[in-house]
Amino acid sequence: MEFLGMPSINILKSNNMSSFLTPDVYTEEVPVLPQSIAGVSTAVPAFIGFTEKAVKEGKSISDKAIRVSTFLEFKEIYGGAQKSEFEVLIDDDEQLQKLTATPPASTLYYALDLYFKNGGGDCYIVSVGSFEDSYTKKAFERGLEILSKEDEPTLIMLGEAAKLSANDYYAICQQALAQCADLKDRFCIFDIKRDDEDASGFRNAIGTNNLKYGAAYTPYIHTSLNHIYDDSDVSIINLSSSSDTAFFEIIHDSIKITYTGSISETPKYRINGGSGDTIEFSIPSSKLLTISNVPADGIVVNDLLAAWEAFEDKDNFDIEAVNQNGLVNQTPGASGQELIKQSGGEGSVSLESKEGTALYSKIKSELAKETIVLPPSAAVAGVYATTDRERGVWKAPANVSINSVIGPVVKISSADQERLNVDATAGKSVNAIRSFVGKGTLVWGARTLAGNDNEWRYVSVRRLFNMIEESTKKASHFAVFESNDPTTWLKVKAMIESFLYGIWQQGGLVGSTEEQAYFVNVGLGKTMTQQDILEGRMVVEIGIAAARPAEFIILKFSHKLQEV
Repeated sequence: MEFLGMPSINILKSNNMSSFLTPDVYTEEVPVLPQSIAGVSTAVPAFIGFTEKAVKEGKSISDKAIRVSTFLEFKEIYGGAQKSEFEVLIDDDEQLQKLTATPPASTLYYALDLYFKNGGGDCYIVSVGSFEDSYTKKAFERGLEILSKEDEPTLIMLGEAAKLSANDYYAICQQALAQCADLKDRFCIFDIKRDDEDASGFRNAIGTNNLKYGAAYTPYIHTSLNHIYDDSDVSIINLSSSSDTAFFEIIHDSIKITYTGSISETPKYRINGGSGDTIEFSIPSSKLLTISNVPADGIVVNDLLAAWEAFEDKDNFDIEAVNQNGLVNQTPGASGQELIKQSGGEGSVSLESKEGTALYSKIKSELAKETIVLPPSAAVAGVYATTDRERGVWKAPANVSINSVIGPVVKISSADQERLNVDATAGKSVNAIRSFVGKGTLVWGARTLAGNDNEWRYVSVRRLFNMIEESTKKASHFAVFESNDPTTWLKVKAMIESFLYGIWQQGGLVGSTEEQAYFVNVGLGKTMTQQDILEGRMVVEIGIAAARPAEFIILKFSHKLQEV
């Protein structure tokens, strides 16, 4: 006797009677239930960047994808944060006049901290070097190549790559999208560069390929994470006793711009385009070095230096080559980029020399108020993980507050977001991080970069399909090299239908009945021809009615006339 849902035991029965050579009692267990599909993980981000440790216990941990589950585990493997530097200006009465922070080049440590504070779970770290290594496009390309060989990561994080030049960063983003389209099991979370407030630079340079596999977020966010620093990295400068000069510098693409002048000055630079055929320089009284007529695709370093040598009124500015074979590109915005102060004259002492004094306590108190500014992608990845865990991958990861955040660096209004959310020209939607009174800082958008695509407009729809496709693909491996006949087709169909039924019951698919929510077709004359069977192909057609977010809630009101 057989009971529904229970395996049966057949006694003295076999399809291969010739195997019974000895008189005895034989039993066989006949499976009656179909294979099951286990949903793959949906929010396993992979962070690419630079770490304190590149070697652990004599073994290299760089250029490898290593899985970590907690922030403590990350610190044990990769070490701590790159230290920040501060410059504190005081007067003769030891009153603070100005405090300037120089953030570290690598902020991966803080990004991981923010990710876990927002509900993040297991993730992968791809270290492409230590803090002593320089940020290069090749390093991140190497990281993406390493990541392509890993099966579990489902989110690609490029927050650290946003520190590259605009052209290099956008090239890395395009390569990440291409990897997602190739593997079809992952999704990209991009950051809009901080100086690209209207996202026009990103939209112009990201291209049009594979946009459904990525989403972009803006602006940067003020976190509540404090800088990590040593007292020796805090310079105290007495304005009256210090010399009149200070040294400033900054590296832009393949050149280094320096300035020597008054300690109270804030020298800047900008590189513009123009209609002229020759490179021109100008330095007004505002100490803004302006380089004009640079082509849109950049200028060779040697050509720029030749024009600089011919320029006479350099006014304490200087330009040196970092890479003579490189290109120098334009800078966005008209306000100019500020040069970084490297030294502050003879009156500079470190904070550690003031330990135990009232001034030491006063400065430490002020330093405690300084917090890190980060790209939003790490926090958004944490929101993805939390939403997937609590609601499901089909829930749009939006209208969720971000933890450990003071607010966005730029407040975005509804009018501002209109231009970000809907791009009439190219259709590249950008999601906003917005602050609301009484609610905090929220992720206020859930669109992919394919904002005009009716099928792949929403992040939740794209990621739901990723999950279903990858889960069914892995579960269907049992059928490889099985007989391509109705028995195998029925097993595969029952397995997939059972999986989709579970998703429908949880609210991931729309429809009042199963037939309205999904369908699975397989068989000769339905999805396959006789030629398909002869060539060893089993074709399964799956239709899914994905639940889409209610992005616009419209309430209609009308006057109800008084009834007499």
